[in-house]
Amino acid sequence: MAFPYLEAVVGFMILMYIFETYLDVRQHAALKLQTLPKPLEGVISQEKFKKSQAYSLDKSYFHFVHEFVTVLMDSAILYFRILPWFWKIAGDFLIYLGLNAENETFHTLAFLAGVMVWSQITDLPFSLYSTFVVESRHGFNKQTVWLFFRDMIKGIALAIVIGPPIVAAIITIVQKGGPYLAIYLWGFMLVLSLVMMTLYPILIAPLFNKFTPLPEGELRSKIENLASSLKFPLKKLFVVDGSTRSSHSNAYMYGFFKNKRIVLYDTLIQQCKNDEEVVAVIAHELGHWKLNHTMYSFIAVQILTLLQFGGYTLVRNSKDLFQSFGFDTQPVLIGLIIFQHTVIPLQHLVSFGLNLVSRAFEFQADSFAKKLGYAVPLRAGLVKLQEENLSAMNTDPWYSAYHYSHPPLVERLAAIDEADKKTD
Repeated sequence: MAFPYLEAVVGFMILMYIFETYLDVRQHAALKLQTLPKPLEGVISQEKFKKSQAYSLDKSYFHFVHEFVTVLMDSAILYFRILPWFWKIAGDFLIYLGLNAENETFHTLAFLAGVMVWSQITDLPFSLYSTFVVESRHGFNKQTVWLFFRDMIKGIALAIVIGPPIVAAIITIVQKGGPYLAIYLWGFMLVLSLVMMTLYPILIAPLFNKFTPLPEGELRSKIENLASSLKFPLKKLFVVDGSTRSSHSNAYMYGFFKNKRIVLYDTLIQQCKNDEEVVAVIAHELGHWKLNHTMYSFIAVQILTLLQFGGYTLVRNSKDLFQSFGFDTQPVLIGLIIFQHTVIPLQHLVSFGLNLVSRAFEFQADSFAKKLGYAVPLRAGLVKLQEENLSAMNTDPWYSAYHYSHPPLVERLAAIDEADKKTD
C-alpha cells in the first residue's frame, strides 16, 4: 500500500495552522494588555501606546480571518485534487488555441497563467481591505486606488516578461540535468539571484518608486563620513519616495563589492527628530555589513537551496508521490510544488533557526552602532520608529520567538542599556 503523502501533507498543514493560531491567540492577548512594559514606561507616550494597541489589534483580527481562509483554500485545493484538474484544464486550453499540449513548457506556462489569475482574484479582497481599511484607518496608507491597481498591473506585466524564460530554463535543466541536476539547478538559481539583485534596484524598483540623490547637507555629510570611517565603498546615496504608498519607514543598502548604495525612505528622515538618529540607524545597517551578516545569510541561503534541490532530485521520479496528489504524469513544476509541500515540517524548523540567527545579528549590529558612539541616538531612533510605525509594544515571548526576525524593542533597549552598565 502506497504511503498517503497527500493526507500527511494536509494533516500537517492543519496541525501547523492550529499551533500557529495558538501563538496568534497568545499574541492577541498580549496586545490587549492595558499597560506598557516597564522599560517603556515614560519612554512611549500613552497616546502612542493606545494608537499602537488599536492598530496591532486591527491587524491581529485581520490576520485571524486571512489565515483561516488561506489554510481552508490550500487544504481544499490539495485534498480535492484541484491541482491535477487545473493542469488538465491548462492542457485543454492549449489545444483550444491550437498549441501542442505535450510541450511541457507551454503546458506549464498555461498552468501558471491560470494560477496567477486565481491568486489575483482570491488575494485581491484581502489586499484591498488591508490597504484601504486597516492601513488607512490608522493613517498609514497613502496610496490611491489607481496607484494600487497600477502597481498590480506592473507586477503582472513583469511576471509575464520575466517568468517564461526562467520557467523554460528550469524545465530544460531538470529534463537534461542527469545525476548533477541539483548542482545545475542551484547554479542557475545562484546566477539568477545575482542578476536580479543587480537589475532590481536599477530597472525594476524605479518602476514603482522614485529614487533621488540625498541632497547636499549635514545629513549627507554625516552618512558619507561614517561610511568612509568604516571603509564602506559608498557610491550613491538615495532617498526613495516611500511616502507615496505608506508612512511606514525603512532604510537599506545593496550592491556588490565596491559599488555599494544606501537608500533612505523619506518617511525615515521625516520621523526621526534629528540627523543623529538617522545616522544611528545607518550605523546599525553598516554594522550588518562590517560584521559580514549579509554574506553569512547569503551563504546560508545557498546551502539550504542546494539541499532543497538535492531532496527534490531524490523524489522527483517517485510515481507514488505524484499519484498521491492525483497526477498520472510527472511534470517538472508540479514536482517542485509537491516537494515544497512535503518538506513543510523542515521548512518551519529552518525558518525558526534562521529567525534565531537574525535576532542575534540584530543585537550585534546594535552593539556595533553603540561602539561607534551612537548608543543615545540609536536608542532614541528605535523608540521613535516604534512609535511612528505603531509597532506592538507588548509581545508574547512564545510568539516573538517563533515569528520575529528582529528582537522586540524592549529586548533591544535592554541589550543597549546592559552594555552601558558593563561599560560603567
